[in-house]
Amino acid sequence: MSAQNRSRPGKQRDAFFDNAKYLAIVLVAMGHVWEPLKGDSRILEGVYTVVYTFHMPAFIIISGFFSRSFDMRPDRVKRLITGVAVPYVLFETAYPLFKRFVDHSPDQDISLLDPWYLTWFLCALFIWRVTTPIWKLVRWPLPLALGVAMLASVAPNIGDDLDLQRVLQFLPYFVLGLCMKQEHFQLVRRRWVRIAAVPVFATALVVGWWAVPRMNTAWFYHRDAAQELAAPWWSGPVMVLAMFGCSLLLTACFFAWVPGRRMWFTALGAGTLYGYLLHGFLIKYGEYRGWFDHAALHRPLGEIAVTLLAAATVTLLCTRPVRRVFRFAMEPKMEWAFKQDAAELARERQRKEREREKVGAGA
Repeated sequence: MSAQNRSRPGKQRDAFFDNAKYLAIVLVAMGHVWEPLKGDSRILEGVYTVVYTFHMPAFIIISGFFSRSFDMRPDRVKRLITGVAVPYVLFETAYPLFKRFVDHSPDQDISLLDPWYLTWFLCALFIWRVTTPIWKLVRWPLPLALGVAMLASVAPNIGDDLDLQRVLQFLPYFVLGLCMKQEHFQLVRRRWVRIAAVPVFATALVVGWWAVPRMNTAWFYHRDAAQELAAPWWSGPVMVLAMFGCSLLLTACFFAWVPGRRMWFTALGAGTLYGYLLHGFLIKYGEYRGWFDHAALHRPLGEIAVTLLAAATVTLLCTRPVRRVFRFAMEPKMEWAFKQDAAELARERQRKEREREKVGAGA
């Protein structure tokens, strides 16, 4: 989802990852329109539960995978600032202002310390990526990250600052992505895995339907400690491990079904950050205007129509024309804000010299 994964000259984008990011962002948008409707449909809430088990873990694992090279080099820090920190500041300001004017809520606070709605992911991604050198240094990064997540699940005093509960409870998925290699994604794309994913997902849907009246769906958001969910403290670590196992299983099934070749939507995978941050304004506008209160939307045909509309809308928001319009906010250049890095200038000179040598050799 991050703009950090933009293609570079001479580098071919991997269609599999772009396809996965696009399909995951469509599921995110669907989940957001299901949220105000699911209370009237046990089937819809069961599907919602299953989707929330894997769609963000899939995004986060891919984000971790593409963060493996992060090492605090000046050019990479610049991209982290311009592609993650700056969009966070802009949208963390824009969403509350939007609520102030559209929902007539002049008292709505603007706080960069309390991520609002969708911006938590940018805040989390910044923290995860900054700590990447640590996870690459320690001997057992994934068990350590799981331990951190388990401890967070029993610490309600962490509070809402920077949405640290989510940052810490989703941390294992990012660290897992850091530990993965290309061949690990190839393993789940074998034919037998794709076939096995069918009964696994079918079973997950049945379990999701069964769990609706028996389980608090807030566990899937990873934003609260066990005590805040009126559960015994020991259930926090247990649920972290259980959710991690279930999420990995369904994420593997999701990756197994993602096409590896170029599709009509492959290019949209480069714009998932745009779709993610922009579709939230439409969802919130609908909530403020009471669109989701219409009785027709709480019937099966209405739910299907809203689902298709959400998929079409987020698809449109990932397209190149939309990205050109909003690039100033998502991928600002900001060369004026940074000093010239001597090492980067030296690399640029070397690159130009190699290009001149190739031209000379060709002549």
